Amino acid sequence: MKPQPKGWKEIPIAGVCWMPSEEYQTGDWRTFKPVRDLEKCTRCLLCYIYCPDSAISWNPDKGDIEFDYNFCKGCGICANECPVDAITMVFEQEEKEE
Repeated sequence: MKPQPKGWKEIPIAGVCWMPSEEYQTGDWRTFKPVRDLEKCTRCLLCYIYCPDSAISWNPDKGDIEFDYNFCKGCGICANECPVDAITMVFEQEEKEE
């Protein structure tokens, strides 16, 4: 029987994750969540380009970007790089309470 891979919470401190983030859901690491203002967003795709976890993608059917919160770690790079400040980082607990 093949052993099951450990989850990220079972990795020892200073341990290294052996899987690419596209195969390993890391969204529960997040404290802050990016939220996009659709009115401000120009769809320049800089957030998509800069996202280190491939958590932002272009949906050609909708003609718009999408966030995949299963992989978003909440690093804030997308919000920092957005030239029109259309992305803000929101404390995840506050959003759940609303």
